[in-house]
Amino acid sequence: MAFVQLSNVSVTFGDRDILKNVCVHLSSATHAALAGINGSGKSTFMKIIAGILIPDSGERSVQKACRIVYLPQSGIVHKGRTVYEESEQAFAYIFTLIDQMEELGRTLEKAQQSDSQTVGLLERYQTKHEAIEHSGFYHREQHIYTVLAGLGFTESAMNRPVEEFSGGWQMRIALAKVLLEQPDILLLDEPTNYLDVEARVWLESYLENFDGGYLLISHDRYFLDRTVDEVYELFQGSLKRYAGNYSSYEDKRQQELEILLKKYTEQQEEIVKSEELIQRFRYKASKASMVQERIKKLEKMERIEIPESFKKITIRFPEPPHTGRMVLRTTALKKHYGIYQALSALDIEVEAGEKLLVVGKNGAGKSTLLRILAGVDVDYEGTVQYGTGVTFGYFSQESAELLTAHQSIIEFLESETPTSLIPRIRDMLGAFLFRGDDVYKPVCVLSGGEKSRLALLKMLLKPINLLILDEPTNHLDLHTKDVLLDTLKAYNGTVIFVSHDRWLMESLSTKTLELINGQSTVFYGNYAYYIEKVAGASLPSVQFAVEKNKMDKKNREVLKQRQTVVRRFERQEAELLAWIEHLEQQKKRHETLLAQPECYSDEHKAQKIQKNIEELTTQIEQNIQKWELKMVEKEQVLSAAEH
Repeated sequence: MAFVQLSNVSVTFGDRDILKNVCVHLSSATHAALAGINGSGKSTFMKIIAGILIPDSGERSVQKACRIVYLPQSGIVHKGRTVYEESEQAFAYIFTLIDQMEELGRTLEKAQQSDSQTVGLLERYQTKHEAIEHSGFYHREQHIYTVLAGLGFTESAMNRPVEEFSGGWQMRIALAKVLLEQPDILLLDEPTNYLDVEARVWLESYLENFDGGYLLISHDRYFLDRTVDEVYELFQGSLKRYAGNYSSYEDKRQQELEILLKKYTEQQEEIVKSEELIQRFRYKASKASMVQERIKKLEKMERIEIPESFKKITIRFPEPPHTGRMVLRTTALKKHYGIYQALSALDIEVEAGEKLLVVGKNGAGKSTLLRILAGVDVDYEGTVQYGTGVTFGYFSQESAELLTAHQSIIEFLESETPTSLIPRIRDMLGAFLFRGDDVYKPVCVLSGGEKSRLALLKMLLKPINLLILDEPTNHLDLHTKDVLLDTLKAYNGTVIFVSHDRWLMESLSTKTLELINGQSTVFYGNYAYYIEKVAGASLPSVQFAVEKNKMDKKNREVLKQRQTVVRRFERQEAELLAWIEHLEQQKKRHETLLAQPECYSDEHKAQKIQKNIEELTTQIEQNIQKWELKMVEKEQVLSAAEH
């Protein structure tokens, strides 16, 4: 079995240890993810495995003839060929094998049958012949078309010059080439960055049937859960293996982190106490021995470090202004690009509090619709009507281009943030990957990804009641995606969004709008509900557009009523849970009061407090029963609606 192995590999940048005596064994049976916070050295680690970088110390061992292919997350540009011709370059190594095999054939023709070297020559000839056969070289046209189609290229696009394609599509071409090479071990750094949902699903399926091994870096939790059965984590220079998919790793890691945070807190308390004692008795001769002992203990102590990104950050929006029930309505909305009809007679209505996900294949008009709703594109037919009191914010990747200020990041954000949130700016910047001295960088020198993160954070801190978001998770790591998701779920306003992140799509959406060939269909449920309805509980492959009849008016009204009932139950549940929490806090305060000497020593006071505790306990139990009944009632209503 082909393999690559690193033994005691170390890499240092300045005074920082990126890798410390790291060991790993990857084979053609490996299906693994590489995890770690931004800046932990994941890409460096990948490049060392690929043989692109040489470590400061340690060894890299590769089995003879083991082929390893590495795909970086960006920066590859192709020139001088069509998409098909460029993809065919994946088989360049086969031409070398063919030349070598032909040379061996000529040597064999001259060799005597009794020659002792003949057997060795025949074995080498046969090995190269089998490698060529296994590569699919003689069926490469079919393989190329299959892979390119899976990654979203139409047949006409395959014959276009590569120079005509944007950076994202250039990376799709690069991905196609490494897949077509069919190496023993694939190293993919953020392969889903530039893929839409359909292409991601196709890639998941491809990897499930891939004969070799692979190591993936990705910020797409759903993609990782579908493709890996082990996770390697880089943490403070060390590498640790976790068996299971990515969600399993996160569960185990969270348990470890809780223990680490507890130890960190205990150590910090011990340090503070020791430093206070040292300061108090430093100049007392009678305590000199004890003070010296404490100083030595502190010096020898192995300090526990908690990276900033592991600290739980919660961002809360300013309370959105009140709106009426109807937030936004379009009537007969149409949009043309020449003869191409992007949107055709689109009628939609968005109600307060909804989280509307817009889905459809690339080019279906998703971003066009969002630009129209945000007032960026005014060249359309039909009407867009906003409800009473609606104020909206719009985020897209183009938002980054508008950030040209010469202020530092922190100065810029302070000038855009409500006064009440200014004390938390550093924490919020940290959650969006601006940490340490990064916050003093001028806005105008930031990269496109950094500007996108800053533009998103700037918009989230405005007191608005409608968010229109086009790919908000691009350029975010998994930790920051979780912060954003928690923030959006807690947001009391309305959200209309487009995303290729399956986790965000399922977790945030409450209603789904599908666009196909300029036409629209509304599904009154989240993305998982939509998938179940259009594809029988599983995503289709490249042929994502499923032929189906539109819902008639009666069915649409039934589903709309179902959503109204669900929202009512969710509101009632939230109110009950909030009241239960209030009662529990009151009970806790009374229990604390009862434990105080001036209370438990006074029989009359103690009895009164105890009576209050008992009454609160009864109220808590009664409200919990009410909540449980609401949950049962909601399930019954939903079950009846399904039938």
